Amino acid sequence: MKYWKRHALAAALASVLALLAACNGSHDSDDDKSESGNETPPAAEARALDLTILHINDHHSNLDGKSKELTLKNAAGSTVKTTVSSAGFPRVKAAIDELAAQSTNVLKLHAGDALTGTLYFNRAGEPGEADAALMDTVCFDAMTLGNHEFDKGDAGLKQFIGYLHAGACKTPVLSANVTFGAASPMFAAAPSDKVLPYTIVRRDDQPIGIIGVTIAGKTKQSSSPDPHTNFSDEATAVQVQIDALRAQGVDKIVLLSHIGYDYDKEVIARLSGVDVVVGGDSHTLLGPDSLSAYNVGTPQGSYPTPLRDKDGKLVCLVQAWEYAQVVGELKVSFDKNGDVTACAGRPHVLIDSDFKVGGAAATVQDKAVFLADAAQSGFLRVQAPDAGTAATLQPFKAKVDAYSQSIVATVPLELCRRRVPGTRGISDLSNSSATCNAEGSVNTRGGDIQQLVAQAYLDVANEEYGGADITLQSGGGVRIALTPGTVTAAKVIEVLPFGNMLWRLDVTAAEVKSMLEDGMQAVFGPGGTTGPYPYAGGLRWDTDSTQTQGNRVSNIEFHDRATSTWMPLDPARTYKLFVLSFNATGGDGYKTLTNVPAARRQDIGVLDADVFQTYIDMQPKDSASGLPILDRLPHDIYSTKSFIE
Repeated sequence: MKYWKRHALAAALASVLALLAACNGSHDSDDDKSESGNETPPAAEARALDLTILHINDHHSNLDGKSKELTLKNAAGSTVKTTVSSAGFPRVKAAIDELAAQSTNVLKLHAGDALTGTLYFNRAGEPGEADAALMDTVCFDAMTLGNHEFDKGDAGLKQFIGYLHAGACKTPVLSANVTFGAASPMFAAAPSDKVLPYTIVRRDDQPIGIIGVTIAGKTKQSSSPDPHTNFSDEATAVQVQIDALRAQGVDKIVLLSHIGYDYDKEVIARLSGVDVVVGGDSHTLLGPDSLSAYNVGTPQGSYPTPLRDKDGKLVCLVQAWEYAQVVGELKVSFDKNGDVTACAGRPHVLIDSDFKVGGAAATVQDKAVFLADAAQSGFLRVQAPDAGTAATLQPFKAKVDAYSQSIVATVPLELCRRRVPGTRGISDLSNSSATCNAEGSVNTRGGDIQQLVAQAYLDVANEEYGGADITLQSGGGVRIALTPGTVTAAKVIEVLPFGNMLWRLDVTAAEVKSMLEDGMQAVFGPGGTTGPYPYAGGLRWDTDSTQTQGNRVSNIEFHDRATSTWMPLDPARTYKLFVLSFNATGGDGYKTLTNVPAARRQDIGVLDADVFQTYIDMQPKDSASGLPILDRLPHDIYSTKSFIE
């Protein structure tokens, strides 16, 4: 940490900052206990410290394990694809316990966005109840607020913190840049449940300050904080708390940040006095390039990423990907002045040992080589789930399973599925039933179920996620039709089974046109397939599949919600596009969306099937059954107005 000359003015400023921090509240704890308080920690003997930080971020209600496909070497020396169980909170808990046992001076941190993303969030009890219960098994030393902690408003945040603090752990919840309005339930929260700007922990009798920060604009625009709950500039708010901690004699500062990997880099360059940044929000995988070779994912930087602060001092930046798949392990060395002298570590990708090849259990010989290859990777960690945490998960899992079988809607008329309009070539008539094909409407406009999904994204985005002007859904991403009768929650998930998250991109009129032409080229160009055909909410056009690349879409119209009229795209404005992460990153040939710069894209972090279910819940109810009625949309809002083949 920096060495500061303390003249009279600096001392006076430090006193004011310490008083400000005391008014905001803090949390002072040691290895064995936690207690609230604002008292200045007793001075410790200046000496070097080695610290291990174990961390996760953005688990988004992914509590149970899942199957993962890896590329590993088999006994014959060939590289093959193998599936294996992976991820989940029981593995997170087991990995953190085992790694913590191998080190002294350990911190366990969560960098935000615990909530929203699977049925465990809002179908396994009260929203956030399951997440809090599983987090309590780990007993994090601190978590920072992510934007999705506000998805159910300030009241929902208060309820989540209440669940998180119901057990023995009482993880401090941090954010230095949030201010709750006087009418907010969080403004009147009990002292034990308040959001704090920082907490102080002690390791080897050395005080360590942990500051939290939340992405400001995105939370206000894309989540649901109460109207008078506001978020200040991230770097400014953090620097105030760094200075307040330094005034108390705390010379080791960890920033628990939910602002994204690239923005973390910008903020670090503006700060003076930060040592470590444990990040979240951008779902960034960090680590060696070989992560790609093993089919884990594409890393965006090194783990850790070494940077320099405003004063040129070393700062270590880490993040641990997403969805309870990775536990980050960061080793940091401080000298006696509190400066970082070295940092190293790795992302532990959590897998099991139940390898399968082609759907069958791996041979004994192959399994042995798979395990050796995993160990050699340096990041694949074979980790059995923690039994106690699995037991904690079980009652919530039972509720999710029961909900999946519950009846959630009634369908009066078949919602036909057709990837591409038309009647020949690659139009893939088998997507629709004989009844739907006989009607002929799918030949002109395409699938009813695809159009309904695109409209669902639009309506729910405007109801709950800060708004959208238009949406996009690939025809092949919607997997089944819905036939007349009742529909279970499990059937809704079958409609959208890929678990894609929704993003919002700000796109120009020219990019909208180019996006649609990308989809048409992926269908009607050389080697085209049916899956990429575009369906949209709030947007319609004429398609001529006989034209050349870039000329297949014409007469594009945008539905203005304020006036309820259709109008041509305005070349002078941008449009908020709600779109699957798959397409936003170039999937199905949507190259234009790949090139939208980071400043115009946000990861909303909500699951496609959950958005569709929310839309279903919003529909008028059947008077006899009380179930939502899921009906076809009016033809004039279908995205394909006409189709020439």
